[in-house]
Amino acid sequence: MIKSSKILGRSPAAFALARSIVKAAPTEASVLIIGESGTGKEIVARAVHDRSSRREAPFVAVNCGAISPSLAESELFGHEKGSFTGASSTTMGCFERAHPGTLFLDEVTEMPLAMQVQLLRVLETGQYHRVGGTEQLSVNLRIIAATNRDPKEAALAGTFRMDLLYRLAVFPIRVPALRERRSDIAYLAQRFVNELNQQEKADKVLAPSAIEALESYNWPGNIRELKNAITRAYILADHEIEIGPFNTARRSGSPELKQGFLKIPIGTSLTQAQHALIMATLDHYAGDKRRTALALGISPKTLYNRLEQFRKAPSLAESV
Repeated sequence: MIKSSKILGRSPAAFALARSIVKAAPTEASVLIIGESGTGKEIVARAVHDRSSRREAPFVAVNCGAISPSLAESELFGHEKGSFTGASSTTMGCFERAHPGTLFLDEVTEMPLAMQVQLLRVLETGQYHRVGGTEQLSVNLRIIAATNRDPKEAALAGTFRMDLLYRLAVFPIRVPALRERRSDIAYLAQRFVNELNQQEKADKVLAPSAIEALESYNWPGNIRELKNAITRAYILADHEIEIGPFNTARRSGSPELKQGFLKIPIGTSLTQAQHALIMATLDHYAGDKRRTALALGISPKTLYNRLEQFRKAPSLAESV
């Protein structure tokens, strides 16, 4: 069985997830991992790779939603020197770098339709050429994809090719949200504290009230949000780690979401206001980044860039 650090919990749902990984790993079947943002989809993908016959070969991850449509082909397949402005040398793409290992296509339903056609062709033939090149290249690798959307809904909406979905979802794996396995919350929180203690050479402990607060919260950001909350509380604690109630009382002067409206007080910084609006919209659309970006009037790439900036900001990272 997979180590506890890989199954992300000890609940029945976590062990069911581990069983799916164990079943999928030894095969050559394409795997589609479905789960909300922050549930640990890349960790699941790496676990499948680490137990496969390709474990000694590269594992290359690419976020399809963060690639500019104009650069998607070059990112995946590479380019020849001089093929476009700025192409000063021949560069390998993700397919070439992953050969003969595993290519992880995260947020695959965010991939532009034109790129989906090319991806399907490569998956079916195992052949492609770099941008600006004529040499036919062959690749032998395993594809693991992931999405935080319902892939069938995306296909029916016309934003994702149904034939590509069939090709990728030979072995689908669903990663449950943290609120669906509350018995894992205390275990995961303690594991994060243990990791921080080892890293900092300290012996801090979770207060009993902290466990109660953690288990009473719904964790819309899932494991990523839990880890951020524990890290923040750990930094602030002297020895006993205290965590107050979540979303029960907002500080005066902070953005407040109520009945579908976002109230932003005068004096709120532009960064805080932008963060509050983006996160509220993302929550409204259940983590669907494409619909969130459309509602905000920005590109998916811009949205991913903003989320990455929020994660790097200590005062904002807890809610991302």
